[in-house]
Order: sequence, then structure tokens, then C-alpha cells
Amino acid sequence: MDGPAPKAEPRQDAYSACPHDCPSTCAVDVEFAEDGRITRLRGAKDNSYTDGVICAKVARYSERLYHPDRLTFPLKRTGPKGSKDFTRISWDEALNIVADRFLADERKHGAESVWPYYFAGTMGLVMRDGIHRLRHAKRYSGEHDTICTTLAWTGWNAGTGKLAGADPREMADADVVVIWGTNPVNTQVNVMTHAVKARKNRGAKIVAVDVYENATVKQADLGLVLKPGSDAALALAVMHVLFRDSLADRDYMNRYTDDAAGFEQHLRDYSPQWAAPVTGLSVEAIEEFAHLVGRNKRTFFRLGYGFTRHRNGAEAMHTVLCVPAVTGAWAHRGGGAFHSNGAIFKWNRTLINGLDCLDPSVRVLDQSRIGPVLTGDKRDLGDGPPVTSLLIQNTNPMLVAPDLGLVAQGFARDDLFACVHEQFMTETARMADIVLPATMFLEHDDLYQGGGHQHILLGPKVVEPAGECRSNHEVICGLAKRVGAEHEGFDMSVREIIDWTLKNSGWRGLADLEAEKWFDVQPPFEDAHYINGFGHADGKFHLKPDWTNTRLNKFGPDDGRTMKGAFPTFFETREKATVEMPFRLVTAPARNFLNSSFTETPTSLKQERRPTLLMRSDDLERTGIADGDLVLMGNDRGQVSIHVKTFEGLTPGTVVSESIWPNEAFVGGKGINHLTGADPAGPVGGAAFHDNAVWIRPSE
Repeated sequence: MDGPAPKAEPRQDAYSACPHDCPSTCAVDVEFAEDGRITRLRGAKDNSYTDGVICAKVARYSERLYHPDRLTFPLKRTGPKGSKDFTRISWDEALNIVADRFLADERKHGAESVWPYYFAGTMGLVMRDGIHRLRHAKRYSGEHDTICTTLAWTGWNAGTGKLAGADPREMADADVVVIWGTNPVNTQVNVMTHAVKARKNRGAKIVAVDVYENATVKQADLGLVLKPGSDAALALAVMHVLFRDSLADRDYMNRYTDDAAGFEQHLRDYSPQWAAPVTGLSVEAIEEFAHLVGRNKRTFFRLGYGFTRHRNGAEAMHTVLCVPAVTGAWAHRGGGAFHSNGAIFKWNRTLINGLDCLDPSVRVLDQSRIGPVLTGDKRDLGDGPPVTSLLIQNTNPMLVAPDLGLVAQGFARDDLFACVHEQFMTETARMADIVLPATMFLEHDDLYQGGGHQHILLGPKVVEPAGECRSNHEVICGLAKRVGAEHEGFDMSVREIIDWTLKNSGWRGLADLEAEKWFDVQPPFEDAHYINGFGHADGKFHLKPDWTNTRLNKFGPDDGRTMKGAFPTFFETREKATVEMPFRLVTAPARNFLNSSFTETPTSLKQERRPTLLMRSDDLERTGIADGDLVLMGNDRGQVSIHVKTFEGLTPGTVVSESIWPNEAFVGGKGINHLTGADPAGPVGGAAFHDNAVWIRPSE
């Protein structure tokens, strides 16, 4: 498995699936020039969710694929960590160096001293998750994935008992589409495709709920701009109005929820008058929103990740999810709610992840706390050894992880060895001892699921890898051989693993998927809308969820949020503004970047221009700052230099920095995540990227 994949001629009728960390997982058509180079990607018109539309940054993917700065051969560090001083070496030498170090650390400290660290730089199941097979086969330290989905999924599952919802294509059948806590114009354009269909064909209203007047809010018929972290307060007040004005569907609730009468009593104190100062909205706006969703049974709630990236994010997701249960929207086509369809695919991950080798006694480390982990925090390491070796795929923690100051300290350790498998010389790659060049998605086969829809998609290899680039699967198998890891998956090709996984998950095999390009596996209406019962054992939607999880609560803060059977309330667990730090910072996604991807492409850089902080004019005036000034922004974790831009679409005291710019794009070289906290959010951990108190002052 060490050698390059067999040659494959480019196909002029090629198709693929976008691998990037976006729930759309778009089905794409690939266009070629006469010389066989890819020129453009287009959304597949015959895929009912993609519907011919993809985002501009993926459409111009050739900028990434043929970028002159791509890594194309293995490198060994020759200069200090953080420098660009590397020398070219062979694949055999590189893999031997990595394997020898892992084996030496295992002998000295035990296998848990090696930490395979990964995330969603690709969403392909084989290339993303195959690192677990090596982890489990060798009993290296595990990873609790908290940097993205944990808070949202915990909150959703607390209500429904299952990570699935109404068919997202039903947005086109809605009378009201509520887009809450996500900015799909920037991050998932297909949501807007189906929402706008409803507006055009049915006269539907689009509502956007967010913490600033972003591009989605501007396109909405009703835009609600909240104080950060106050989403649960809005939802509680909305449900208060629904009961007060006889807009709650009591018949539905009596049949499908666990305690309708008790919930109505519980909500009596959560009036719009109470919620207005908490949320920053007017009483009238809250009433208008409540009446709109209460009088339109076909209200589709499209719930995103953004509003859960607060220290009360899991509870916020659950509280907002209670609204369609109160209105009975679930009972109607074009109604109900959707966040992710992860549960409908029912994957057998044994082969990809090596689950048959999983030892539950092996230490598991919190992904978001890589800074504390690498700096020796015993709250994370427990009684186990320090982490002395890292294998990193599909992520750039020196840019995207919270509390970057601690992360940088950890990577700077002289005794820490790091191997980074990457496409570009990222901040993390520059801290590595060995850098391995990675393929891009058009250069290897992989299997995808639509988190934001209901398709299983094939992403076939359509061009040869650049230079000496190798896929994640090839690297994992090459290391496995050298460190003595045994599992049948290390001796199989990607296509064999895909075929096995499909068939052993109850789907048709690779031959059919290759012929059809994707499988539409949308469950029937009665299942998707929980007409046959919700995912909990009692078949009810849980208004009073059980937040206890003996396996995962250990990763959450010890703040009492492991209660069982309590109605939702508004938890003031946010990082509160103070006299010393009077502003609340939200780090929202940009339109032309995707996390740390596309930050190297010329068009994206040109359109985003530079790191910018959005501030209201009255906040600028009060702070003695003018539009365009370079300012210092900081808190107890660090400080960054950033230019400000006047922007009125915010609540007072809220500031927004869009995108994760490379650290070196900031004056002084410190990126925005120097200000975000690595303290875990409740109840089971999770990074609160949008929940930061900061001070701002003129640059000296």
C-alpha cells in the first residue's frame, strides 16, 4: 500500500462530490480543458438537493488544485519550528522516521503518548476516518471530537433522540422558512436555493435569526439580530406567546411530547417583556415572529451550528427545537425541523474505523483542548503519559483550535514530534518535523454522506495526484506496516473498503453507486417527521431531556448541567461582558473561506481583502476609534491587531470578525483564535468559538 495509485486517464464526463466541511456535500460535474486540466466545477443539475448550484469558491477549485504553493513531495525540517526551513526527502525515509519515533515513544512512555489528531478537512468517510483504524490497532490516544458538532448534536438529540429531521428539500414546500444560527449565503448556498423556491412559488416568508446582519439576514423577509448566546431566551418567549395566544397545538403535544401541561406552566414567566432586554429585540419583534410561526403550520426550522458555539449552546439547540414541537409543525409536509441527517445512513464503520480493535480503556483526549493537552494539563492527561508524538491529517490546529497561545506553546516543545499530512505549508505544517504531501479530493476515490441532505455520494478519482502526493489511506497503511499495526483494512484498497462498507451497512454496492453517482436514501415522511414516534424509547419528543451521559459528561464543565428531566431555561453561562472587557466577540465564517481552506487561493484572498472587525458606529465613537483604524483587541488569553469597519447591523457591544484568516495575515502574526477559549462547554464538552469577552482600544 506504500506506492502511488495506478494511473487513471482523465474523463471528460467526470463527476464527484465536494469534500469540504459544509453540510451541502454538493454533487459536482467536472469540466476539463483539451489538455486534460480541470477548469471548473459545476453543481450537478440532476441531483435534487444540489440542484445545479455550488458556491463560487468550489466552482473555481482549479485555483487550489493547480496552486504553485501546493506541497508535492515529503519534507524534513532542518530549521527551527515555525520556520519554512525544510529539505526534500523520499517517502520511504519520511515514513521510516515517523514510524521509528512512534515506536520509540511507545517503548518509553506507552502507546498513549502518540496522538493521531484529525478532523474534517475532507468529509470523505475513508480519507477522513481511516486514521482511527491506526489509532485503535495501536491503542494510541483517542480523540473526543468537540471542535464543531458536539454542542449542536447533543442539543438536537436531547429533544428528538435521533440525529435526523425533515427532508431539507421540503423547505420548498414551506410557508415559512426559519434559518436560525447559520449563514447559508456564506456557508451552505443550497439552503437558500430551496428556501427561495418556497418564496417564489408559494409566497413563503424567510426568517433569519443571527447575531449580526449577515448576507442571509439581508435576504430575509424578517431578520432578527440577537445578542450573542441569547437564542434560548428568544425561543422561550416565542413559546410563551404560542401558549398565551392559543397557537400551540395541544393535541399534537399531548400525543408526541413528554409533558405538555407542565411545559405550558413552566413558560409562564418567559414573556416577551422578559426576553426583550436579554435578546436585544423589541417586544413587538418577538410577538411578530411568534405569531408568524404559530399561524403557519408549514414552518420549516433550518437550524445551524453557529448559535450552538456558546457555552450554553447545547441547551440553546434543544430549546429552539422545542418550538416546532409546540406548534405541531412536524405533522405537516414543509414543516418541522432539520439540522443534520447523520443517523439515516446507518454506517457500519467497523472496517473504516477499525472498531473491532477499539479498546475502551484507552485514554481519550479532547480535540478542542489540544493547547492544554500539549502543555501538560493533568485535567486532560489524567494519570497517562504526556503526548510526545502527533500524526495530523485534515486539520490545522495552529490556526483553527481555540486558545492559540497555549497551542503554540505546546507545538514549540523541543520533545514534541509532529508529522503533518497536508496540501499546503500551513501554520501547523511549519511546526512539524515531517511534512507529507496530501492529495486533493479529485485525485483519490472516496465515499460521502450528505449531512445536510439525504444522499450517499461517490467521489471517484478523476485526475492523477500532483507530484508525489499520496492519499490519507496510503499514508495510514504505509505507517501501519512500519509500526506493526494489524487490521484487514490496511491491506485493502479504497474501493474495496467502500464496497464493503456500503454492503455491510445495508446499501447496494460500489458498482451500483458508481453507475448512479449517488443514492437518495431519504426515509419516508412518517419516519422523517417522527409520525411513527421520536427516537427516544418512549417515542416522545423530550421537553424534559436527560442531559446525563456517563461516557461523555466527564468532558464537560462541573457546573451542574448534568440534570435529568428538567424543562429548558436560559442558562447565563456565557462569557459575560465586563467593565474591563465590555465587548462580545463572534468569529463568524466568511463567504470566500471555509475554515482554513481557500485562504491560499488568489480570488478568495482578493475578495476578503484583510482581517476585519465589524463594529457599530456608537461603539467606535465610545472607544475613540475611527473606521479603518488598526486596533488592539484582547482578553486574558491574548491580543490581536485588526482593522475595524463600521457596521450597524449588530447589537450594542457585539463585534464580529468574519473568517479564520492565516495568523500571518494579522499585524503581529497572531490570529483571531488567540482570543477564543478552550474551556469546555456543557454538558459534554465543545468549543465556544462565538462566546468571547474582549477589550478593544486604539493601536499604540
